[in-house]
Amino acid sequence: MTPNREVVKEQLCKILYKIGALKFGTFKLTSGKISPYYIDLRVVPSFPDAFRRICDLYIQLIKDRIGTENFKRIAGIPTAGMPFASVVAYQLNKPFLYPRPSERTHGRERKVEGILVAGDKVLLLDDLVTAGTSLLKAASAIRAEGGVINDAVVLIYREEGGEGKLAKKSIKLHYLLKAGEAANALHSIGAITDMEMKTILKQRKEN
Repeated sequence: MTPNREVVKEQLCKILYKIGALKFGTFKLTSGKISPYYIDLRVVPSFPDAFRRICDLYIQLIKDRIGTENFKRIAGIPTAGMPFASVVAYQLNKPFLYPRPSERTHGRERKVEGILVAGDKVLLLDDLVTAGTSLLKAASAIRAEGGVINDAVVLIYREEGGEGKLAKKSIKLHYLLKAGEAANALHSIGAITDMEMKTILKQRKEN
């Protein structure tokens, strides 16, 4: 039996708190934005139990929202999305590929590593989304080589415009948890203070 979404969200928040994935301070994000908080999902693979559980959550999300029959390959977004995507692809018996962070200037000079046949439906997988910059760049590279992209899946959506930007490029974003939901859940279990919760909510609102 699959746990209901609210239970799963609370489980995820507890995992993030336990492994110290949420930081407060001044951080420059991939999008170039400055944020007063940072969710560091790159540390997850260093905690095998948390890594296993989070990969299971990705798999359930994909099965529930997208359907494994609706894509042929999984693309991990460099670099934070790649550990999750490789495990998820293996578990779902789907071929794994990834767009290069920068175009290769030697050898085959490919923008995408792995086998990609024109017309293949590719599911993008990343850790989280802010403005959607990394996902859009990946989508452009994969589409340039003939891949078809309709969906992207992430663990957390920071609610700072990425979903709308992806939609404009005909990519539907699927996520397990929104930043506002995470803030409220973490506050309810005493993991963050009133001020820290307000910091996350304000960043979401301002963007």
